[in-house]
Amino acid sequence: MTLEEQFATLDRLLFSTRHYWQCTAFDFDEIPWSTLAAPLFLLTDQQVAELDCEQTALYSFFAQHIPEVTELNALCQLPMQSHSRSDFPFWISNGIKGRKFQQLQDFVAAIKCTDNALPILEWCAGKGHLGRMLAYTGAPNVQSVELQGHLCEQGQQSAESQQLAMQFSQADVLSDNTDAYFKADQHAVALHACGRLHQVFLQQACSANTQQISLSPCCYHLFTDHHYQAMSELAKQSKLRLTHRDLKLALQETVTAPARVAKLRKIEVEWRLGFDALRKALTNEQRYLSVPSVNKAMFSDSFSAFCLWAADKKALKLPQDIDYDYFLLKGKARKKVTERIELVRHVFRRAIEVWLVLDRALYLQQQGYQVTVSTFCEKQLTPRNILIHANSPTAKEA
Repeated sequence: MTLEEQFATLDRLLFSTRHYWQCTAFDFDEIPWSTLAAPLFLLTDQQVAELDCEQTALYSFFAQHIPEVTELNALCQLPMQSHSRSDFPFWISNGIKGRKFQQLQDFVAAIKCTDNALPILEWCAGKGHLGRMLAYTGAPNVQSVELQGHLCEQGQQSAESQQLAMQFSQADVLSDNTDAYFKADQHAVALHACGRLHQVFLQQACSANTQQISLSPCCYHLFTDHHYQAMSELAKQSKLRLTHRDLKLALQETVTAPARVAKLRKIEVEWRLGFDALRKALTNEQRYLSVPSVNKAMFSDSFSAFCLWAADKKALKLPQDIDYDYFLLKGKARKKVTERIELVRHVFRRAIEVWLVLDRALYLQQQGYQVTVSTFCEKQLTPRNILIHANSPTAKEA
């Protein structure tokens, strides 16, 4: 199946199933799909949590209830890069946490497979961890572009102390003129650049006819319009109308959180939904109203304290005789509903991400690049493990 065929098939499937995933779970007090309510409530909370952590198991469970799901697994399968990791000295890995360092090793192994010793442009570089590893493995020089000045300074100091051929430049890539950083005889790389940051990266690399482009995209909604602006002609013709909420759904496959974090998240959801039930009872307004983010220490206090804080934020005066235990029980009951609605939505999270990735890959093809889409590491290291790699034959010939 070509990238065009894969995109077109996935696009049709997502459009026909949009009533399952293009909704907000907190808006509902009951399961909105009558045929799914019974099987969803036969699941224990533990089974819901286990299914949510395993995409293949999600497909298997819901295929018997949503016929289109039988196609999803195959459509979302991407070839896995299988290159051996390079060994690095301790001073390269110093300051990089274990899982992140393994991600970087796998990304480097995947993009170095062409054996081209091209100069590197490292986009949204941070401290330049990726660039340093590429310089160490043979890149003749690395130009690292980063917004935050203190990260540029730290990265430059590390590179100089380690005698690596790197040059850092501070730039706001969404507002500054960055044309000069892109060259034809170059390999432009970006690992987990967010939203509009990686879209600009692709557009400018194409304008410069950069010989090789390697991108692992992330956070597709950041720095973008609320309504998604497609990049490729095929995606522009799609009937899908994606919003930030839909783009965030693509990011909701996560590596299992530590038990403490998971427990706090559980309490937070119960309390937010409990307060919402209280607000609805007082105002007769039935639509869910979000409450601002708050320091997680709040959820080590009491539900009544949270309600007082939230009411203040929403300019809502609370009476003295509130039965907080009653509304907390309402919050816990609604959490069971929202978790099961989210479980249905999560069936489609990888499909939306693959749709977005294919939009970028097809855009590169339109510019004349030879493009591959694959995964560069195991999901346990990061669910954002997709690699778009593009070669420009015209730049290579030149």
